[in-house]
Amino acid sequence: MKGLKGYIILIVGTFFMGLGIALTKCSELGVSTISSVPNVLSIRFTFMTLGTWSAVFNMLMILTQVLLLGKEFKPSYLLQIPLSIIFGWFTDFGVWIFSYIPVNMYFIKIILSVAGVALLGFGISLTAVSGIVMNPAEALVKVIADKLGKDFGNTKIVFDIVFVAMATILSLVFFNFRIVGVREGTIIAMFGTGVCVKFFMKLIKRRNYGA
Repeated sequence: MKGLKGYIILIVGTFFMGLGIALTKCSELGVSTISSVPNVLSIRFTFMTLGTWSAVFNMLMILTQVLLLGKEFKPSYLLQIPLSIIFGWFTDFGVWIFSYIPVNMYFIKIILSVAGVALLGFGISLTAVSGIVMNPAEALVKVIADKLGKDFGNTKIVFDIVFVAMATILSLVFFNFRIVGVREGTIIAMFGTGVCVKFFMKLIKRRNYGA
C-alpha cells in the first residue's frame, strides 16, 4: 500500500502505537518489552521523557541496522528516523492525556495495561499494512533474523527477552537492587501484543478483501 494513503496509515498506526505505550506507562505495571529499557531510563534520568528516550533508543537500533547491513542498508530505511521522532511525540502526548486517569485500584491498572497492549497491537498492524517502512525494533529483528538465517518469530521472542533482561538489570543497578519499571504489565505486553497484532491483521485483511 504505497502512496499518500500508505503514509497516512503509517502515521495513524504510529499514533496508536504511541498511545498504547503511554497507556501501559500510566497503568504503572510496566510497558512493552521494546519500551522497557527507555522506560527505566526515563524513571532514573528524568531530564528526558519516555518519548525522548524511546526516540534515542530507536536511533541506536537504526544505527545497529546500518552496521549490520553496510551497503545493503537502503536509503528508504532512513524513514525510520522521522518515524521514531514522531513516535516519541505521540508517546509523550499520550502520557500527558492519560496522566489524568486515576489508577488507585489494581484492577484499573490491569484494564489500562490490557487496553494499552490492544492499542499497541492495532498500531503495529496499521504500520505493517502501510507497506512504507517497518518500525526500528521490528526492522532490526528482521535484519538479525536474515543475517543468522533464523525464523523472524523466534528471533523476536529472543529479542524481547533480551530487552526485558536489559531493563531489569538497569533497574537493579539504578535503584539499589529494586526492580522498577518492569512488572506484570511487561509480561502481559510480551505475550499479548502478538495476539492483538494477529487479530487486527485479520480484521484489516477482511475489510480490504471483503473476505
